Amino acid sequence: MEKMLDAKGLTCPKPVILTKKEMDQSKPGDVILVEVDNEMAVANLRKLANSQEAEYASKKLGDKQYQVRITVTKKGSRESEMPQEIENCTIGGVKKTVVVISSDKMGEGEAELGNILMKGFVYALTQLETLPTTILLYNKGAYLSCEGSPVLADLQILCEAGVEIFTCGTCLNYYGLEEKLKVGSVANMYMIVETQAKADLIIKP
Repeated sequence: MEKMLDAKGLTCPKPVILTKKEMDQSKPGDVILVEVDNEMAVANLRKLANSQEAEYASKKLGDKQYQVRITVTKKGSRESEMPQEIENCTIGGVKKTVVVISSDKMGEGEAELGNILMKGFVYALTQLETLPTTILLYNKGAYLSCEGSPVLADLQILCEAGVEIFTCGTCLNYYGLEEKLKVGSVANMYMIVETQAKADLIIKP
């Protein structure tokens, strides 16, 4: 059975509480589709699914529009508890994590090694329990979100999970990549600076 929940406009932790209640009444194989309008809700629903050993997937439908799909794998139990950090509306103590990538390689030294490291770095982002809020790509980092990028598939996974991905428009124009952007949106310098200014944590490989 498939159940749709509209949790848009609800403040934390209401989307999780609503979903947990539905999971408690579900049977193995039942699917719960939850629509929310913020990344914190997406991340907390992911934690809820993990804590209940349920299958999880999410995708971004539009600006501040996300759909989370939870497939119940065991009989619901009203006694099973949610992680404390979900109830407290926190995600590992960090509200906004921004990843800044300014090159298609990671670190200095041999180019081949730098390419390998960058591929591993972006893949590792997809495996984090708490995904970053935003990824900013500029200078040669713009190549990573474009056609032919070795990390394109992983960036698409992150984008579908609700991570915002922005590539510098000036950089796309400079490198002749305007028509090759394959994931995320184009950003101007004001947006790049504002996003970093509002971040609680910035990660730069």
